[in-house]
Amino acid sequence: MEKILTIIGPTASGKSALSVELAKRLDGEIISLDSRQIYEGMPMGTAQPTHEEMDGIPHHLFGFRNPAKPISSGEYAKMVKEKVVEIRGFGKVPIICGGAGLYYRALKTGIFEGSVSDLPTRDRLDQAYEDDPVSLLERLKSIDPKYASIVHINNKKRLMRALEIYETTGKTPSEHFQDQEENPVESMNLFTILLIWNRKIIIDRIEKRTDEMLENGWIEEVQELLIKQSESKMVYPALNSIGYRQIQSYLKGDLTFDEMREDIVIRTRQFAKRQVQWFKKENIDLMVEMDNLDRNMTPEIVHDIYKNAL
Repeated sequence: MEKILTIIGPTASGKSALSVELAKRLDGEIISLDSRQIYEGMPMGTAQPTHEEMDGIPHHLFGFRNPAKPISSGEYAKMVKEKVVEIRGFGKVPIICGGAGLYYRALKTGIFEGSVSDLPTRDRLDQAYEDDPVSLLERLKSIDPKYASIVHINNKKRLMRALEIYETTGKTPSEHFQDQEENPVESMNLFTILLIWNRKIIIDRIEKRTDEMLENGWIEEVQELLIKQSESKMVYPALNSIGYRQIQSYLKGDLTFDEMREDIVIRTRQFAKRQVQWFKKENIDLMVEMDNLDRNMTPEIVHDIYKNAL
């Protein structure tokens, strides 16, 4: 089976633009691999590509899911696989594009059985984290010291997910990973391209994009989501994402506009750094230095490398 072209990288690294250029050359369609771009009503804050940016290329798994419905990596991987089959059935080339490390790993190596979300457990753990994050980390250390050694106390999502897995399946994350190595499940044959930038340049890109998102209606988007959340009497977990939290604090008067903007930039920079660290641990087929894209690594060359690898 022909390898599936997969573009990954940190936020604001130009994944979408490169994917569109490659889709034009390959007669392809793009599948999102992003933990937040799947939600409807959140196009600005999740940087979903605009109609103009899509440039006539069909895009899948963008802005379709109710933000009150979280999704597990296993469920997401299943949807991506279904889209790959669908796109190939049309005689087109699927191109996966995104920055969600856990979702990527679910595609690349498979995901353990029982990788599901349990909302009551998650809500309880969320409150426990807000009350005392140290106690949650200590609990993880007591049940899975190996995995706890790579979980930072400020990584709320990862810490909660580890405990959620244990409470819903009866096994620790480390036990699941061991089972996965001994009994591998279905994975996908990917040709992975990692986009990397000079640290200073990616920081500048993050600042510029943050300013554009705020100017183009991000705050108003959050206000509308809060109204819908209140009217539906349902919790929108996606509103805990970077940027959405800070804007809510701004709307409450807890942060000034400048403080909000600075906090968003700082946390996005930290997130981008973690993304790069995660992806560099994966088996990457091609690293593209985006600083030099216009000079010695054009989309045409990336296209040729991929085609020659098949």
